[in-house]
Amino acid sequence: MNEIIRTRRRLLARKLMDGLRSRNMDAYWAESREEALRTALGLIPEGSSVTMGGALSAQEIGLQQAVRDGNFRFIDRGAYQDKRQAMLDGYDADFFLTGANAMTEDGVMVNIDGNANRVSAIAQGPKKVIVIVGMNKICPDLDSAMKRARNVAAPVNAQRFGLSTPCAKTGACFDCKSPDTICCQFLITRYSRHKGRIHVILVNDDLGF
Repeated sequence: MNEIIRTRRRLLARKLMDGLRSRNMDAYWAESREEALRTALGLIPEGSSVTMGGALSAQEIGLQQAVRDGNFRFIDRGAYQDKRQAMLDGYDADFFLTGANAMTEDGVMVNIDGNANRVSAIAQGPKKVIVIVGMNKICPDLDSAMKRARNVAAPVNAQRFGLSTPCAKTGACFDCKSPDTICCQFLITRYSRHKGRIHVILVNDDLGF
């Protein structure tokens, strides 16, 4: 990545971290994927139960594999025949790993979900939430963050999951009511009532969609 862009993101992160902390969320800065992985693992005591919500960013920094291989109780939704039971077990986990579809420069987080297991776990359930956010997800304000989530993240994820939605075919949001839509639930996280629950690791890299 161009060093000028990296520097700009580094400077922007100062405001962003202040914004997250003002919203009762813990904020961390990582210059690389490797540093982000070390930071995340440092937050999770051995023996903890851990689950995740299909977070590509967590996969890209190696966190999912590290949790699988480490001394943790990984609640793997893919290993369950009963998907509802997997989600219910996940709600009682010590840690929930996720990414964000978009985040504003002052620390408001935006996520869109189809089945709502991810957004509901961010809002309530697991004791702690670790959010991995590449700086490509940062937007100037809430309006642009919503547009990014709907017009960038959602179409690409619909394509990734092989869904038959207008956005998967065109790359742009049609505000559809397709049976395959993944834009069923919108979560705007502007404040965490419980201090120490949500931990956001900002990474000076492009991660996820």
